Amino acid sequence: MARRRRYSRDPLGLRRALSGLLLPGLVAAMALLAALALAGAQGAAGLAERWQRGAAAAVTVQIPDSDAVRLDRALDALRRMPEVASAEAMAPDRLATLLRPWLGDSPAIALPGVIELRLRSATTDPVLIGDRLAAEVPGALVEAHGIWVQRLAALARSLQAMALGVLLLVAVVAAAVVAVATRAGLAARRDAIEVLHGLGARDGDIAGRFARRLGMLAATGAVVGTGIAVPALALLANLAGPWVGGEGRLDSLTGLPWAALLALPPVAYLLGWGTAQATVRRWLRELP
Repeated sequence: MARRRRYSRDPLGLRRALSGLLLPGLVAAMALLAALALAGAQGAAGLAERWQRGAAAAVTVQIPDSDAVRLDRALDALRRMPEVASAEAMAPDRLATLLRPWLGDSPAIALPGVIELRLRSATTDPVLIGDRLAAEVPGALVEAHGIWVQRLAALARSLQAMALGVLLLVAVVAAAVVAVATRAGLAARRDAIEVLHGLGARDGDIAGRFARRLGMLAATGAVVGTGIAVPALALLANLAGPWVGGEGRLDSLTGLPWAALLALPPVAYLLGWGTAQATVRRWLRELP
């Protein structure tokens, strides 16, 4: 009786024909790659936004032949400008530390005074600020980092596009793997399928059984691959914390693209289901 019930629930014997670990294992590997690609795309987008929003508004002012009077005059002039959000003089010890790799511990030249600015808007032209400052403090030089920020942002956007391209490639390969597995299952159960088809079984019923089985196998593999990806992504996010402003393990976990990661198993199920449906229906149309 038990055998008869199992057979009625699985008349095509798909649990035997599609019972291996190969398909879930391959989908798990592709889900891992997809998770890495999604995290890479999100990270690249975050870096581009951070650089454009933060570093693009950062400006450095140098005061050659600096003394306390000239430095205070420059600070006062800058703080009165409406475009400047903040202006702070760099401590001599910090400046010496930054220049030590190039000038050594005892530089032979007098170091200029350095002021760090943060503009209220990244669209502000630093040249205009430099011209107005030079009128009050002769010799003051303004250095903006906008050109480098634009290049870094363009690089981040390129990495984001590459990550999305990898994601698309993974989806195509996953669909191909499911199609091959479906063909193998059809070949293994050809006789049973032909008998049921000859007895009047509808194409939709046969395709539906294959689609549900392969969809579940693909979703299972995606769950495993995503589970493996999470600790690896948390480690990478923790290492990248200084670049994106994260601190500690909690930030590395909360900063992961959880919505996209949780969507991978359902997407894998739909991909497996749709690919199996199309493959089986096409195969059935070729039957005599």
